[in-house]
Amino acid sequence: MDPQKLIRPDLLTMKPYAPIVPFETLSARLGRDPRDIVKLDANENPYGPSPRVFAALARLEYAHIYPDPESTALRRGLAAHTGVPAENLLAGAGADELIDLILRLFIAPGDLVIDCPPTFGMYAFDAALNAAGVVAAPRRADFSVDVDGIQSLVSNQSPAPKLLFLASPNNPDGSVISDADLRRLLALPLVIVLDEAYIEFHGVEHSRLDWALRHDNLIVLRTFSKRAGLAGLRVGYGAFPSGLMPHLWKIKQPYNVSVAASAAALASLEDAAYLETVVARLTAERERLAAGLAEVPYLRPYPSRANFILCRVVGRDARALKLALEREGILVRYFDRPGLTDCIRISVGRPEHTDALLAALGRR
Repeated sequence: MDPQKLIRPDLLTMKPYAPIVPFETLSARLGRDPRDIVKLDANENPYGPSPRVFAALARLEYAHIYPDPESTALRRGLAAHTGVPAENLLAGAGADELIDLILRLFIAPGDLVIDCPPTFGMYAFDAALNAAGVVAAPRRADFSVDVDGIQSLVSNQSPAPKLLFLASPNNPDGSVISDADLRRLLALPLVIVLDEAYIEFHGVEHSRLDWALRHDNLIVLRTFSKRAGLAGLRVGYGAFPSGLMPHLWKIKQPYNVSVAASAAALASLEDAAYLETVVARLTAERERLAAGLAEVPYLRPYPSRANFILCRVVGRDARALKLALEREGILVRYFDRPGLTDCIRISVGRPEHTDALLAALGRR
């Protein structure tokens, strides 16, 4: 018997998600010490976690015991940090797990999900994984959300879409959605998942995390990967309307957030001064990087409220540019798909990383 014949037919033809190549693999391929690589391809925090995180991990006592299935201490810490009640918060192994969990909660095979490309690829990937149909409401040329187009999709698609995924700031361009546009979308008969992975670089005062308490059809996701520098430990959280929480508790994996990830996240929350300093450094460096990129004749950088800058490459091959930078030990993300033709995305690094990148671009 061939087991492949038993695989879901839709998965046999599904395209895999294309993650960033592991750091160690790239280091070996380039023949460079990891410390000599300028890694600006995955929107990671180059300053890393708070020193309190390493101290918390060093004194971890219960790694041999399964973690708290409700992440009680972490949710209490998040409640104190955000002002959202703990009973409306759910922690996950990164926001990615929560995206998948939301789809499991709402989607039956054949149900529809609205995606707004170009945007974070996990929305469409997880939708396909859960046998949903994905209908696109492409962003405008300036990457703003096409609210009229989304309204038309909701009115004309059959079956009616159940979920709409939005990122603000959006990955890969760093644009944000206005309050007015979000309110228009919240009036539609579907659930909106607002991904705020990069919100701290725009300003937490712009967060809609507490809107989930006032809108029964809004879910807001956040992460410790960016500001807190915990991408390798995989911990995120979301604010959910009260009516959804009992059902989310039923379907989530029981031990989804590890004791190490939980301890690291709590230690991060306890070091607000460090987090504020890192965000200030990265937002200041973003503006310096943007100014430098604007001086490169063949680049057209887009305004960004995140910790990265998207550039259109004009008059030369964007992929060849990405590979040329890679040979110099500088890693950036290359895109060539609808809405992102001939684009590279550059994560904000330390000042010395900006210097190395701009010098390399000047030699091209």
